[in-house]
Amino acid sequence: MLPTRSLGTTGPAVSALGLGCMGMSALYGEADRAESIATIHAALEAGVTLLDTGDFYGMGHNELLIAEALRTAPADRREQALTSVKFGALRTVEGGFTGYDGRPAAVKNFAAYSLQRLGTDHIDVYRIARVDPDVPIEETVGAIAELVEAGHVRHIGLSEVGADTLRRAAAVAPIADLQIEYSLISRGIEEKILPTARELGIGVTAYGVLSRGLISGHFTRDRALAADDFRGMSPRFQGENLHRNLDLVDRLRAVAEAKGVSVAQTAIAWALAQGDDIVPLVGARTRTRLAEALGALDVTLDAADLAAIEDAVPAGAAAGERYPAAQMAHLDSEH
Repeated sequence: MLPTRSLGTTGPAVSALGLGCMGMSALYGEADRAESIATIHAALEAGVTLLDTGDFYGMGHNELLIAEALRTAPADRREQALTSVKFGALRTVEGGFTGYDGRPAAVKNFAAYSLQRLGTDHIDVYRIARVDPDVPIEETVGAIAELVEAGHVRHIGLSEVGADTLRRAAAVAPIADLQIEYSLISRGIEEKILPTARELGIGVTAYGVLSRGLISGHFTRDRALAADDFRGMSPRFQGENLHRNLDLVDRLRAVAEAKGVSVAQTAIAWALAQGDDIVPLVGARTRTRLAEALGALDVTLDAADLAAIEDAVPAGAAAGERYPAAQMAHLDSEH
């Protein structure tokens, strides 16, 4: 079994790495359904307990995929799985995003549909994907708290919120964790958000630890992206930004090779080393990538290793923003 970490002081114990399932349904081009399910099964078999999804990933497709994977997994593995679900994103038929809805009635409506698609009577951690600017966070969190009281949700989470919003939410109800992007090239949370989370006893589930594959060691300068691959619109994957960022990866590769591990394992191990209250989510879509990611748990980084990694990829060295401007505007964590 894998080592475990707690989601804050009020949340559950989970595997030290969680599986982010988004890419199995959306935003990174076409995925292989059979391989996706096999990857979820392999993760459960290896001891992964945290499965992260969103009701808007493929407009429900991802939740249905997870439900199928759990339904076809051995009973003991099925019981170990904890679901972390994001809600609130509003979509168009064409797949566009039109905002977020955090009204209490909408929260409960989203939850009802997720419970049905997942084929379960409860969601382990439930969180709005982005703060609805028209609804006070107190109202959104209060609605999730009512779902907790009714037994439909076990724990309350947040996603991409700033320190002030984190405090306001925590004053309403216990918050298990904050899901937010955190990696070698996305370290903005270190100044205010991470210290606030630690002060409040809130854990961090870190997504994007490989920056959508950018610092995985597998992304090449000449890689062609599918038309429906989000990275084609991501500033960090554009033009000169891509070349500058892959130069950083080349520097990281030298450190990884000296250590005898892969680039991806080095980047994941760095995230793991930032604190026992941080649970990285790895977005593996295949069993091969999953096995590589899990290998990071066997990597020990001493002070010299960490110094070498941060010398190779200094804080703030990334070229380009995390998201296109229109999506950055939705990030409470960036305001």
